[in-house]
Amino acid sequence: MNGKSYKTDNKSNNIVLIVVIAMTFMATLDSSIVNVALPVLSHQLSVPISSIEWVAASYSMIICSTILFFGRLGDIIGKSRIFHIGTILFTLASLLCGLSTSFAMLIACRFLQGIGASAYMANNHGIITELFPRESRGKALGILVTAVAIGNMVGPSVGGMILSVFHWNYIFYVNVPFGMIVFLLGIKFLPRGRKKQEKLDIAGSILQFMTTLLFFGSLILSQQISIFHPYITAGITASIILGIIFVYVEKKKNEPLLDVKIFKSIKFSANLGCALTSFICIASSSILIPFYLQNALGLSPFCAGFFMMLPPLILAVCSPVFGGISDKRNPEKVIFVGLLILSLGFFLMSQLMETSSVIFFAVFVSTMAAGQAIFQPANNALIMSTCPKSKLGIVGSVNSLVRNLGQTVGITLSTTLLYSFMSNKAGYKVTDYIAGRDDVFIYGMRHVYLILVAICLIGACLTGGRLLLKAVGR
Repeated sequence: MNGKSYKTDNKSNNIVLIVVIAMTFMATLDSSIVNVALPVLSHQLSVPISSIEWVAASYSMIICSTILFFGRLGDIIGKSRIFHIGTILFTLASLLCGLSTSFAMLIACRFLQGIGASAYMANNHGIITELFPRESRGKALGILVTAVAIGNMVGPSVGGMILSVFHWNYIFYVNVPFGMIVFLLGIKFLPRGRKKQEKLDIAGSILQFMTTLLFFGSLILSQQISIFHPYITAGITASIILGIIFVYVEKKKNEPLLDVKIFKSIKFSANLGCALTSFICIASSSILIPFYLQNALGLSPFCAGFFMMLPPLILAVCSPVFGGISDKRNPEKVIFVGLLILSLGFFLMSQLMETSSVIFFAVFVSTMAAGQAIFQPANNALIMSTCPKSKLGIVGSVNSLVRNLGQTVGITLSTTLLYSFMSNKAGYKVTDYIAGRDDVFIYGMRHVYLILVAICLIGACLTGGRLLLKAVGR
């Protein structure tokens, strides 16, 4: 292969897949390890909890703000080149994070680490789509979903083990050897691609960066104060205005950062919308589950962690299987079934009480995870297959941006709705779990899950409507 062509044998393709999923796994693992370490970081760096959250927030914000830039750059100079740069930057930044001696230095290094993660995350979908034919693409993308699930699953336990034996710096050092190995494998096996005589849209890149940074920054800050705070409202309003300007500028460009014409494809836009709704719903649920298990059911953190491993475990096992099925069946039918099962899972979760058995919880959350495992690989494959090869980088980065957007919106939406419903039930403003009033939390949780059912069914209706139109048109 020698990195000269995209036409490779199956063995080389499988090595490329390993390289791509390894870095995806490391990015996810790094995020979940850092979340576990936040209390330790707060204590050892002498920083309040309200500020230490920026160790995690800075990483996700910079990814969302630069991912379209790196996706477009990958389309111009080669996805593998950008993947290599991202790997080097992520590995170097991980080392610098470990060497940090102050909070300010750690945040700066986390921004740098996020830029590296953004560079390879923007191009992982594109590399896989370009290498794997349609008949095996869903399975390959399903394995990518598995890497994310396993990273989320093992991150807390790995982080706990590292922190119990070593200094907090080692949660970053663990990335360094993996990053070096992946870089060397990538140099040998990743295809180089060809440079194109196209210009990078600098104005669009700056506008998108400012729009996303303002939007995500406002959403993250709203979790600490209130989404209705004047500063938060002003930030979100400014991001919307900048977003409108960005779209206007992109329409006028001959070689835009984001070719808005790709959204004219109903299949692409509809499936992207389905992806957004599913990520909003999944992220919303992930915030509710720890409260329910530890506060309402009274489980220990260890037992709660055990049950919280069920969804990523099911995703890890089932995503490649259902991805393979979507390769052989109509992927839209697979997506429709997945969304219906996901909606059913959310409805079942809405029926949980403070007296419910953990067995019921396990069955209900497993139903929800099964729906996600059916839906996600097929939806990713369909999104990536709706665009020409010249746009794979930017489409892959849009897909990743939507995932991060959905997760951030989901977390903000769920907490806002939860405390609103809890306040309505309690008769006064509630901003935390009320000790001795499990019924108040259950009331709020039930209504949030019912809203998630409605949101998820919107995606199912979009997909079902397209299937119906196709059947009628035959």
